[in-house]
Amino acid sequence: MQVTETLNEGLKRGYDITVTAAELDAKVNEKLVEAQPEVEMKGFRKGKVPMPLLKKQFGERLLGESMQEAIDGAMTEHFETTGDKPAFQPKIEMKNGEEWKEGDDVNVEVSYEALPEIPEVELKGINLEKMVVKSDDAAVEEALANLAETAQDFKSRRKGSKAKDGDQVEMDFVGKVDGEAFEGGSAEDFPLTLGSNQFIPGFEEQLVGVKAGEEKDVTVTFPEEYQAEHLAGKEAIFSCTIKDVKEPVAAEITDELAQKFGAEDLEGLKGQISERLEAEYAGAARAVMKRALLDELDKLVKFELPPSLVEAEAGQIAHQLWHEDNPEVEGHDHPEIETTDEHTTLAERRVRLGLLLAELGQKAEVEVTDAEMSQAIMNQARQYPGQEREFFEFVQQNQQMQQQMRAPIFEDKVVDYVFELATIADKEVSKDDLQKAIEALDEE
Repeated sequence: MQVTETLNEGLKRGYDITVTAAELDAKVNEKLVEAQPEVEMKGFRKGKVPMPLLKKQFGERLLGESMQEAIDGAMTEHFETTGDKPAFQPKIEMKNGEEWKEGDDVNVEVSYEALPEIPEVELKGINLEKMVVKSDDAAVEEALANLAETAQDFKSRRKGSKAKDGDQVEMDFVGKVDGEAFEGGSAEDFPLTLGSNQFIPGFEEQLVGVKAGEEKDVTVTFPEEYQAEHLAGKEAIFSCTIKDVKEPVAAEITDELAQKFGAEDLEGLKGQISERLEAEYAGAARAVMKRALLDELDKLVKFELPPSLVEAEAGQIAHQLWHEDNPEVEGHDHPEIETTDEHTTLAERRVRLGLLLAELGQKAEVEVTDAEMSQAIMNQARQYPGQEREFFEFVQQNQQMQQQMRAPIFEDKVVDYVFELATIADKEVSKDDLQKAIEALDEE
């Protein structure tokens, strides 16, 4: 077998590989000798089929296998010898494919982009600030007030008050289509919060301004795609009798409210809120510090990047940003999206940092455990209520999906590894300062 270098420019590599006909024939014969003892054929005892007959029967298939094994072996040996790691799957083309016939040498052209050598980084020389926010009484009280609003109650408005958007209207109603009452179109003492979009479009808006004791006909048209086919697209009149108009009020901050949220009493709820706030602050502070670390690493290291990786990443960035600007387009049936210099610059940063973190993680022997992967899959499966098992099985069978889920876990573990080596100084800040820092991340 002969391997000849044809291209070595930057990270681009090219090679011609020649596997001689004699080498292929020797490989085929080797496979036939190995298989002969187990072969049975009519007219011959097991293991006694003549070699020429075996070659005539199985030679063509084994020739293809031998050809593939020879090329794969040459590539494996090449990467072990040179230390090259391809950025993408190498492109392999048979140069004499159309004219090739049994008895000819096999000439293959191989091309790929090699991953660059990553320079060493003195991680102990990195200096970072960690924003620290204390969970004070004011923050806990504010969170408590927000909880009370989510658990809001309703109390009757003063007699004669008109219903406003957000109020709750308690009523009896009967719905009719073509003068006939229909199943499911009537109720008594029904509490409807105006603006909740609980009823079909146009219904709640017509009740704004009603008073307790008033009767009002509400005319609406069922949507064309309404789930009950006999009502789809039909006009309906609902005769409503308003029994009460209630305004929203925040729930009282008491032990009873605390128990609604799983705490024993109000002090217990305050403790839970304090812990949750500090966990949220710590998570936000980590995100800010991670961005600072990535910025620092981006300044510290420069190396050549595989053009194909940058091009693919820039295309992905452009595609994602286009969909964010055009949220009404759900599929990918849209014009070709061109990448800009801004997309390419961002792609270069992502590829550079991705390669660097991968190198740091490999040297530090950072691994994503099966338990961490299972936890990540379960967390994501919760987004599909009732289909958790199907989602779990889908991920288990999909290597690409597994890689997509493993990558951010690996990155965070490498970042934590670098945090342990870097010099980190705590900086006590206000909640507002931390919030501004988080908002700045989204703007970049």
